[in-house]
Amino acid sequence: MLIRYFGAAKAAAGVEEEILDAGPLQLGELLEKLAALHPDAPDGTPVLQTVIGRSTFLVNEVAARKRDMLLHHGDTVDILPPFAGG
Repeated sequence: MLIRYFGAAKAAAGVEEEILDAGPLQLGELLEKLAALHPDAPDGTPVLQTVIGRSTFLVNEVAARKRDMLLHHGDTVDILPPFAGG
């Protein structure tokens, strides 16, 4: 499963993307696993668990609104925190 981090999620995780040997599992379970894998963040950066709480998600480029959505090996999950700017 490919996990891609954007914005504050990228800063909190310390990586742009990573591959996890996971599935099938629910989106919520994956998010808990990711928060546990990245419990710390650089100074001045919120931890990943906090960022996840404010984020939206894409699974295979489609909005994932339910945390009980079932994910499978080979899926791509994007973590999209709120973006600022204009």
